[in-house]
Amino acid sequence: MKIKTLNDIVAWRLCLGCGACAYICKNHFVELRNVPNQGIRPFMLSDQCGTCSDCIQVCPGYSTPGFSNPEASEKHQQLNEKGWGPIIEIWEGYATDPEVRYHGSSGGAATAIAVYCLEKLNMHGALHIGSNQEHPLKNEVFMSKNYAELLSRTGSRYSPASPCSGLDRIESAPSPCVFIGKPCDVTGFQMAGKLRPGLQDKNGLSIGTFCAGTPSSLGMIELLKKMSISPDTVEDIRYRGKGWPGLFTVHLKDGVRSIQKTYMEAWGFLQKFRPFRCYLCPDGTAAYADISCGDPWYRTIGENEKGYSLVIVRTQKGREILKGAMEAGYLKLERSDIQKLIDSQKGLLQKRKDIWGRLFMLKIFGLPVPQYPGFFLSEQWWSSPIRQKIRSLLGTARRIVQRKYYHPFTCAQLSNEYEKNETKSIHD
Repeated sequence: MKIKTLNDIVAWRLCLGCGACAYICKNHFVELRNVPNQGIRPFMLSDQCGTCSDCIQVCPGYSTPGFSNPEASEKHQQLNEKGWGPIIEIWEGYATDPEVRYHGSSGGAATAIAVYCLEKLNMHGALHIGSNQEHPLKNEVFMSKNYAELLSRTGSRYSPASPCSGLDRIESAPSPCVFIGKPCDVTGFQMAGKLRPGLQDKNGLSIGTFCAGTPSSLGMIELLKKMSISPDTVEDIRYRGKGWPGLFTVHLKDGVRSIQKTYMEAWGFLQKFRPFRCYLCPDGTAAYADISCGDPWYRTIGENEKGYSLVIVRTQKGREILKGAMEAGYLKLERSDIQKLIDSQKGLLQKRKDIWGRLFMLKIFGLPVPQYPGFFLSEQWWSSPIRQKIRSLLGTARRIVQRKYYHPFTCAQLSNEYEKNETKSIHD
């Protein structure tokens, strides 16, 4: 079964919601809508779409090519083939600014690097996502232009976000910019740059964050319900940060009460609402970024311990900028190694090993699958224990049958779900 249009990508549940298609469409025929039980999805506003196929070419949900980096050593190229993407260096540490370190999700490294780029390299801004102030369950794309703006938008957002929808702000900027996003967002950004030279010219630095999948908005709605909180009483939601890993905190509009759960309690609930497409993504550590940042989960976090970040340098540009940020005093880092990365992200590595089997089972049912040339997925599949192979195959078959993945979504179904959500004003 072949994918021919953007509607096909959405109908067969391949969309990751990065928003690159909305940016790349010359005729502005694509509108992004947050479908509660799926995520942010593109809707075609016209049946007059031409045959340029730009939206498909930039879609990481449909196709992501493998990674190659001549700057990486032979040893690190082998690590790429094992699932970690191109690696030049691995560091561990934190932002020297205590506010950035405290408010950040881990050690504040991504924010610190972005601040350095703005203050010392005269980049125009950093494009990233943050909380929508009027609708705190929603995310919004921001171009932060200074320290204060970046600090106010720190922290992870475990809900749908489409930072690539704002790439026009980078393309039209007077000077290069920083882009910060999940692995699929960074991939969409890089592939869009291949079609838009103006965007590539303004690509000052791309920073990727480690990602295990993005829960749909329904996850947050159900979590609030479990906490006996009505969405319309929410003033602000902080998923983590203000400590490491920090607490999931809901501030209410009464200005008095804040209701909290631990990070693991909140994520343990929300992760159940990740779309199946996230289970097919082989890139959990943002291999297309210049620099990737995530948590060093390889050790137990002490009580009241301050945050730390793992920082992976993937390109020479990233290496030079990270070195400059350290020399300028924005970061305090020490060399780390691949074993700490592996021990920190065992779940991401196992998910990658399962992907070939999941894709195989989808093909058995005659369903379209994402294209991953150069990813060495079959080799990783065969390195997994036989019990795990069987589990992933049977689990995929069960999902296909129980959730009726053999039936594509229709635009009407998604539109009805979206309209039902808007009518109920769940997010308002």
